[in-house]
Amino acid sequence: MRWDVILNLLLLFCIPYILLISTVAAEEWAGADAKAEEAIGEISPQYEPWFSPLFEPPSGEIESFLFSLQAAIGSLLIGYFIGRYRGAKHARNG
Repeated sequence: MRWDVILNLLLLFCIPYILLISTVAAEEWAGADAKAEEAIGEISPQYEPWFSPLFEPPSGEIESFLFSLQAAIGSLLIGYFIGRYRGAKHARNG
């Protein structure tokens, strides 16, 4: 195993995260939807959305849970198909 590659990848992802945490206040961690809505309100105050959400979660915790669940299901599907592809490749090569 190439430990230098793994170490470099960890450094590549961890250092920016650590630097970002030390410079950004907690209240600046708003979601992309909220920031986009705020920017649109500043640019064009008379803007009316085309439609409303079909389902509005009752709290931020439930919204975070649903987002995490969606990410987990997607990861499982991607992992399944990658594993299936690798298994089929191993079976062909004997």
